[in-house]
Amino acid sequence: MADFDAIYEEEDLPGSGNESTAADQSYAATPIVPEPIIIRGAGNMTVFGLSNKFETDFPNGLVSRVAPEEFKATVMRINSVLKKTLPVNVKWLFCGCVCCCCTLGCSLWPVVCLSKRTQHSLNKLLEWENSRLYHKLGLHWKLTKQRCDSSSMMEHVLSIEFIPKIPIFKPD
Repeated sequence: MADFDAIYEEEDLPGSGNESTAADQSYAATPIVPEPIIIRGAGNMTVFGLSNKFETDFPNGLVSRVAPEEFKATVMRINSVLKKTLPVNVKWLFCGCVCCCCTLGCSLWPVVCLSKRTQHSLNKLLEWENSRLYHKLGLHWKLTKQRCDSSSMMEHVLSIEFIPKIPIFKPD
């Protein structure tokens, strides 16, 4: 008959959960990565979801990870690419809309191609910035599409992801 008044230590009980398994050790090796920081467009003009400007305010999630000056310089480089390319895109969009009925929509293709080229230029710039500085700091910048908060439309945002640091275990 079982002794209900007896006190047992946890490690004496079978199946108490104190046994260390390989699966438990693999979870211990998995680093916890914070959520990515999202920087939305702050401009007054948007062409195909790409705003003409991003805000240079330093986010709190990057404190002690990157210098505010480096962050601001990167966003200023991104804004300079947008400043060069988006006015041309807007002019072609206007012309394409005016001629849309006559060309059955084909007059909008130059705008689509220019928008893709702008995205490609931004991705190349972010790739250069990542390899130059941010990968060394454990960060990865990228241009991503995200659904707008107020509607079902998509917008391009800057996403700053944290690269997990994987600990190196030495075999015993």
